[in-house]
Order: sequence, then structure tokens, then C-alpha cells
Amino acid sequence: MTIPVPPQRSEPPVREMSNTELAELVRAGGPYRGKAVFELADRAATDDRAATVLGELTMLPVLRNDRLHLVSLAWAAIIALLAAKTPHARQVAYRSFAALAESEQRDLLDYLRCDRIEDAHPQV
Repeated sequence: MTIPVPPQRSEPPVREMSNTELAELVRAGGPYRGKAVFELADRAATDDRAATVLGELTMLPVLRNDRLHLVSLAWAAIIALLAAKTPHARQVAYRSFAALAESEQRDLLDYLRCDRIEDAHPQV
């Protein structure tokens, strides 16, 4: 008996997608959620709406629990918002950070090597 191979999905064109479409891709929790997060992160420096959407997404369990070693997709989003260096993106990052559990906050500050989130200036 031969097991059928599932059809291969084509990769979504994230650069051509709207912020709303990217957010839906993340919320769906599929294999391309990371690409959508990083596309929004790339836009955050020049698009306040992308920064806002990215901040909202950091509240989702799918981002908070999806980890590559220590770093979650929520952390990656917060770091990208900080690195965007716009006042709006940083404010969104601060709110997203404040919504993390206290232990997550401590771990993220350790990862960023700073005592306060306001002192973090990561480069991505």
C-alpha cells in the first residue's frame, strides 16, 4: 500500500499581502506564520499600522508559545518593534512587553542584556 503524498502548498507571497492578510496568516497558525511575522516586522519602521498589528499579534498564544530555543515569535516581534526605532513602534513594543508574564519579561530583558525595556536598542 502506498501512502499518498499530500499536495504541496505554494508559499504565500507575503511581500504582496496586506497587513490584514498577514495577520490572518499568523492567526491561522500554519507553517508560514513566521514569514508573516517577519514581513510585518520589516514594515514596522515605515508603517505604523504594521507595527500596531504586530503588537496585537504578540498577545496570541500561537506567537507566545512558538519557540526556537529560548526565543518565541512574540519576542521576535517585540525585538523587531524596538529595532524599528520609531516612537510608535517602540510604544507598541512596550505595551507588548508589559503584557508578557513577569518571568517572560525577565527572560527577555536578560536576552536583550538590559535592565529595562526602554533601554533596549536591538539591531536586526
